[in-house]
This record gives sequence, structure tokens and C-alpha cells, in this order.
Amino acid sequence: MNTKLTLKLNKRSIERAKKYAKKNKQSLSGIVENYFNLIANSESLDEIEITPNVLELSGIINLPETADLKETYGKHLEEKYS
Repeated sequence: MNTKLTLKLNKRSIERAKKYAKKNKQSLSGIVENYFNLIANSESLDEIEITPNVLELSGIINLPETADLKETYGKHLEEKYS
């Protein structure tokens, strides 16, 4: 059963969302519903049991706090594909 929901958003956000929905051939309501389901499901991720293998590997790499992971990965990709 569908229930009506009223949201107050700024005009620019609404126009951008409508453009995105049209481009992706989805309804705005469907996108909002999917987003609500996504955030609700992400909260339940805390309840997922971590396997012993994953626990064993956790913390195996010690990186300095100043490490820029995006930059490091970007350099890796440049080297790999050049």
C-alpha cells in the first residue's frame, strides 16, 4: 500500500532530482523510496556477523594517518595502465 509523503525542498534540488529521474527513466517517488530503503538497510549492517577470516585480517596493514588513499590508488592505476 502506498502512502503519500510531502517534502519541502529548495527549488533547485527538486529540479535537479527531476532531471536525474528523467535521465535514468525512474520516478522521483521511486528514487526517494530506494534511498530510504538504502539508509534503513545500512543501519542494519551493524548487526551483520563478521566472519573469523575477516576478523583475522582486520588491522593487518598499518598506514600512517597522513596517507592519502585516493592519491595512492590513483598512482597505482596510472602505473598499471601506462
